[in-house]
Amino acid sequence: MELRQLYYFVKVAKREHVTKAAEELHVAQSAVSRQIHQLEEELGAKLFLQKGRNLQLTPVGTLFLKRAEVILADLERAVLEIQEFLDPEKGEVRLGFPHSLGISLIPEVVSAFRKQNPNVNFRFKQGMYPSLIQDVMKGEVDLAFVSPCPEMHAHVTGQTVLTEELFAILPPGHPLSNEASIDLIQLKDENFVLFSDGYSLRPIVWDACKEAGFTPIIGFEGQETDTIRGLVAAGMGVSLLPEMALQGGSGKLQPTKVRVRAPRVTRTIGLIYRSNEKLPLVAKVFQRFLLDFFANVEARGRLD
Repeated sequence: MELRQLYYFVKVAKREHVTKAAEELHVAQSAVSRQIHQLEEELGAKLFLQKGRNLQLTPVGTLFLKRAEVILADLERAVLEIQEFLDPEKGEVRLGFPHSLGISLIPEVVSAFRKQNPNVNFRFKQGMYPSLIQDVMKGEVDLAFVSPCPEMHAHVTGQTVLTEELFAILPPGHPLSNEASIDLIQLKDENFVLFSDGYSLRPIVWDACKEAGFTPIIGFEGQETDTIRGLVAAGMGVSLLPEMALQGGSGKLQPTKVRVRAPRVTRTIGLIYRSNEKLPLVAKVFQRFLLDFFANVEARGRLD
């Protein structure tokens, strides 16, 4: 069994299509098909079944995928450890984070870190809360920002690094848009633009509305902060977003930000990593930098 076969197998399993996998691997489709066939012959089992135009993992294929991903992740970590041993000031940090942090926070912390460590590279992966937890567990990322930080998890540990306030966002010209602050109950008759199920901000907004004494009317749902912000700005409803998600908006039409007096709505952001496993040296250096960075942020009371 060759490592190349494992790489090809994992790529086909993820893409569910040989042609698409071959395009990403920059090899001929026939080469991918041949390696998969040889792998199946060696294992003595079918790994894929044809389902329409796509491929579907068999039960054996699903089992083998889990093991193959662990093997490749371990190999990648071993290569990184050797590179760090040869030159501790070089290396790559694999960092996961939700979309809402990619607007300003991630660029800010990475830029600040690279001023001190210019030879360190980064590989980023964005995702929702459940997928980021899985990425850390499987070793696809070394560190990940999640909201909230999981408590008593069997395979992941970390610490809360930041608490961030959520603001009401309203369409331009809304009757409450000129208020310095509002009570959330004042929005009980409005349509809400919420994140789809699976996004951590959705239950935060939902629970805040329930605490205020009403069930939010869902007008629209979205999967990115830019979508939520754009729909509100276009007059499709109101929403709550963290301050970081309101920075750097593009386009002429932008929502109005208003502080919520009661209830005070916040989210916590945690930095997580695999339990009982030593971080790669360069990731450990970045982790220490982040803890110092956020300690200073809390002392200042806000992000610059």
